[in-house]
Amino acid sequence: MTTNVLEVRNLTKSFKGFTAVSGVDLQVRRGSIHALIGPNGAGKTTCFNLLTKFLEPTTGTILFNGIDITREKPAQIARRGVIRSFQISAVFPHLSVRENVRIGLQRQLGTAFQFWRSERSLDVLDARAMALLDEVGLTEFAETTTVNLPYGRKRALEIATTLAMEPELMLLDEPTQGMGHEDVDRVTQLIKKVSAGRTILMVEHNMNVVSSIADKITVLQRGAILAEGPYAEVSKDPRVMEAYMGTADAELQGAH
Repeated sequence: MTTNVLEVRNLTKSFKGFTAVSGVDLQVRRGSIHALIGPNGAGKTTCFNLLTKFLEPTTGTILFNGIDITREKPAQIARRGVIRSFQISAVFPHLSVRENVRIGLQRQLGTAFQFWRSERSLDVLDARAMALLDEVGLTEFAETTTVNLPYGRKRALEIATTLAMEPELMLLDEPTQGMGHEDVDRVTQLIKKVSAGRTILMVEHNMNVVSSIADKITVLQRGAILAEGPYAEVSKDPRVMEAYMGTADAELQGAH
């Protein structure tokens, strides 16, 4: 097995003359939490869309476990174990919390598209669904209709449904966006907990989150890598502090 689960070389994406991602080289080490940060418009989400093939790169190479996946489709990449959660909570609001996780688990049965099957055929997944809910602290909410979950708990559910897909690499897109302090702390600890034995690449604005759990940080600015390394090193980089001047500089300082 290669040391790096994901390797990106010279990744570039241009839209009609505008370069959103420019010559990005990225190595995500197996078993690490790697954070992608940067000011608004830095190209973080575009980068994620390229890695999960929702966008095709203009140039560059993406290697997963040493295999070139640059031209593969999103579904192929998901089957390889690259699973992404989205900024907006991607769950079925009118199903129960347990049923949402069970849908994620259906992939293992190979019945994902067999809608005529009896719902009882999914009962075998209940024990695993409950184990995943326990892992993310949602056991007591198992039969709650998802629409009634507090926002922070919905994000925990989304992490559970992502885990149900058995990811080798989890891509988390702004997992704490729009949360109050208590939810941010809970979800941060949850990410740390579920990272055991897994690899996580996350886009995150909150510097307190990044400083507390990320092993390595890549800072993007205008689509290019500005700095890279552990938080203690990156946060002191004058170029990074300048890039964050104004809105996020206080966050950078406050996270020390």
